[in-house]
Amino acid sequence: MAESEFKLGQRVHSAGDPRRIGTVAYVGPVQGYSGVWIGVDWDNGDGKHDGSINGVRYFHAKSERSSSFVRAHNLSSGISLLEALRLRYQGDTTKEEEDEMYVLSASNKRVSVELVGKDKIQDKLSRFEELTGASLSFLGVSSPGSSPCDIGTVLPNLKELDLTGNLLSDWKDVGTICKELPNLAALNISYNLLAQDIFGLPQLKSIRILVLNYTGVNWAKVEVLKYSLPAIEELHLMGNNISTIDLPSFLDIFYNVALAFSLEQLHLNKNILNRIFYPDNDMIGELSIASELHEKSDEPFQNMRCLLLGSNNLQDPASIDALNSFPKLVDIRLSDNPILNIPRFVLIARLEKVEILNGSEVSIRERKESEIRYVRLVMSKLQGNLEDIRQLHPRFAELKKIHGIDDEKPSTGVAGPQKMASGLLSITLKCVGASIGERSPLTKKLPATTTLKILCESFFKLKSIKLKLFLQEEKIAAPNFSNFTALPELRDEAFFEDEMMPPNPTPTEPENAPVDNASVHNEEAGERCRGKRPRTSPAWQHFTEEPRPNPKTGEMEIHTGSPLPIMLDDEMASLMDVGVGNDSTILVDEES
Repeated sequence: MAESEFKLGQRVHSAGDPRRIGTVAYVGPVQGYSGVWIGVDWDNGDGKHDGSINGVRYFHAKSERSSSFVRAHNLSSGISLLEALRLRYQGDTTKEEEDEMYVLSASNKRVSVELVGKDKIQDKLSRFEELTGASLSFLGVSSPGSSPCDIGTVLPNLKELDLTGNLLSDWKDVGTICKELPNLAALNISYNLLAQDIFGLPQLKSIRILVLNYTGVNWAKVEVLKYSLPAIEELHLMGNNISTIDLPSFLDIFYNVALAFSLEQLHLNKNILNRIFYPDNDMIGELSIASELHEKSDEPFQNMRCLLLGSNNLQDPASIDALNSFPKLVDIRLSDNPILNIPRFVLIARLEKVEILNGSEVSIRERKESEIRYVRLVMSKLQGNLEDIRQLHPRFAELKKIHGIDDEKPSTGVAGPQKMASGLLSITLKCVGASIGERSPLTKKLPATTTLKILCESFFKLKSIKLKLFLQEEKIAAPNFSNFTALPELRDEAFFEDEMMPPNPTPTEPENAPVDNASVHNEEAGERCRGKRPRTSPAWQHFTEEPRPNPKTGEMEIHTGSPLPIMLDDEMASLMDVGVGNDSTILVDEES
């Protein structure tokens, strides 16, 4: 390619290596060297200088060694989409590619691998008119081509297209490709550095899933994109350095993207957000009037089910509480945030509707136990300061009432210094480890600040054994069940299907259907978790035993949930920190 065909800001890749991508930052002579040079700032930072050489600055690179000067013949400005399609699905396998197809033997020697049925597969993939999904990642696609109308003719049934890591930079080209593919529902253009200005983008009426990871797209661009995405359900904006959202723009996005377009999933992982905001009822009312929206159901993000916020800078507990305001939000990812210093049971208790937290399902049993521990934790730390509790722990009063947890009884003795015993917890310790030996259960009154490590070392003298501690589930007194008998008809799962169980999160999909959009989701494993909650746990399953009398009190008791206790995995945490309450039982086991 001639030097004159390169221009500033153009996306290029190294000739022969379409994964080494950069941006043209300079075209011209370099002092001390003959001819014309192309100065490239490489995306991966693998260069030789910062845009200056021998004391002369030609451009400013993004880092000290991210750029280099290259001759024009060592660069490629890319190919068209259809050229990439033929290269990927109709091209012959190169010798280099065949050499890479091997496995290592037991003696660490390479053993070549032959693909059985290779010709049959290639023949099927080469019939473009039958393709419903195509992956053209890292092939140097830079444009729709000189005859864009050919795209629709060649790929009439394409529904999913992966263009990750190519040279696209003009939104108009993206719009042209989508326009020529009327059935396209999922598009991934991650790792394409797109222009700051969005022009010439038509209505993308069929696009339901749009992946814009590491493209430099911020909220301002989303505000423009909203007019072209009337059917969007899933939007990925990972790794775009989104740090703040202006309030007017944020609310405008709520109503134009979340409300009108029925957005169900929003992926904001690996940004630098430090706060989550949801407008209160007064603000929603004002905005509804301004937007001429008067329906009661006009709530922001009213169909949002999944919000991924992993690897941001969230550290304010108020941001956690704000997530409760999203009407249907049940799948939340908060991993790798400063706020994750908060234990999981506290997050579950504060998040009223969450069913999947950080990719792990929240069972009915885990929710109940988390909420009880949380209430006890708040009670032990704030000691009845109602105003602080109301401001810092919005769900405290509600949870206290739901689980019937009474306030601690005030002392009735004469005035004077408070007795130390009034702040102690009665804890029963039981050894269950095989090598620990038989030991009688030990009941002690301990300060709530006692750490789990001190607890074991002091009372069991077990410094040489690595221990695991578990909080045993509590029994629930059931004085009204003295004549209780199991009712077989209550074990009919259908009885609970509508009244007791949450609705199927995705009614349009088969129950527990696997999510299969891999070709358009190139995020790291685990970042995209759309776990569905199977409808196989009817409410009666949480009453697994008939009530039986307590040998000490004579009251009937039942167990809730499975018999497995809760693991206490932080040995430096105090009893108060892990939510251990009065009259609790801790099981002492050994590491396997």
